[in-house]
Amino acid sequence: MSGKNYYDILNVPRNADEKELKRAYRSLTKKYHPDINKEEGAEEKFKEINEAYSVLSDSQKRAQYDQLGHDTFTSASKGSYQGGGAGPGGFNSDFGGFGDIFDSFFGGGARGQRGPQSGSDLLMRIQITMQDAIFGVDRDVDVMHNEPCPACDGTGSATKKTNVCPRCGGSGQERRANNTPFGQFVSMATCSQCRGSGRIPEERCKTCNGSGHSRVRRTITVNIPAGVESGMRLRMEGYGEAGDAGAPNGDLFIEMHVAPNSAFTRIGDNIETKAEITPAQAVMGSSITIKTIDGRKIDLKVPAGVQYNTALKISGEGVRRRGRPGDLLVRMKIIIPKHPGSQEKELYEKILDLEGNKESGQGSRGFFQDLKDKIK
Repeated sequence: MSGKNYYDILNVPRNADEKELKRAYRSLTKKYHPDINKEEGAEEKFKEINEAYSVLSDSQKRAQYDQLGHDTFTSASKGSYQGGGAGPGGFNSDFGGFGDIFDSFFGGGARGQRGPQSGSDLLMRIQITMQDAIFGVDRDVDVMHNEPCPACDGTGSATKKTNVCPRCGGSGQERRANNTPFGQFVSMATCSQCRGSGRIPEERCKTCNGSGHSRVRRTITVNIPAGVESGMRLRMEGYGEAGDAGAPNGDLFIEMHVAPNSAFTRIGDNIETKAEITPAQAVMGSSITIKTIDGRKIDLKVPAGVQYNTALKISGEGVRRRGRPGDLLVRMKIIIPKHPGSQEKELYEKILDLEGNKESGQGSRGFFQDLKDKIK
């Protein structure tokens, strides 16, 4: 796309509303439609316009596009096959501990009633760890889908040749008349013999029974970019169901579900965890070791007089999505000892005596007076 983003392609601002998008889309598609514009590159431009509008007109896709950026969003369409071979019908796999919900949706996208029909889109939901969501990961997933039959090259014909459908005469549609008490009603429907393609196999392929498709299990490498969140979908272009001969395949959409982490919580681009410190560390200050979500250890300086539930920041240890990464917030939890030893009690008594000698307002009890009451 020559370095352009979807907003540039449609020539609209980033805050364009639905009406602006639709107006720009209609104007550009009319200008670059291959049936109208015969200039070189018009068809490619027409495809870019449709791709841009399909994303920006969908509120969920647009939010993901704005959040991830053009390069990261479109890179989700890139993947690779590993292994292969035909497998039995149906699909049931746990992806080595990951989700296995596998659905058909969109009904193959925009289909016309005439000519070869494009393949259906597929939706797969997988579960990933918070660490993978934060840093990104390449994940292999198994998918069972239709591909062009290798025996007949997707034609459905053993000779790889097809003839004009005798029922519809190659139009892909047939005329149906229904007699009713109000008269005869005539309608046009997809041809039942050629299923709208306008052609039938010269000799039915025995491998696919004339369908032109075979059911195949594949392993696909999915590039999950850093910063994804639950509900986000990545598009694997062309990895859906196979279309009719001469028609494009559908797309495979991978929907993310990020598993919760017992030690870390994500808040936007920041990550939060907690650290337990003693009353003495809170009063005097200290240096503690914090373990990051990817297992590294970082020294954190706790300032003297830190209050309970205060969040101390470690810069750059949050979500590394775009530009400046988020931060790691460490929330202080001051832990009161339930069963202090005799020496500790003696020291706390001395501190309480010191607090009692200080001038204080009426009703002021002090930190260690409250501590003493809790110990009792």
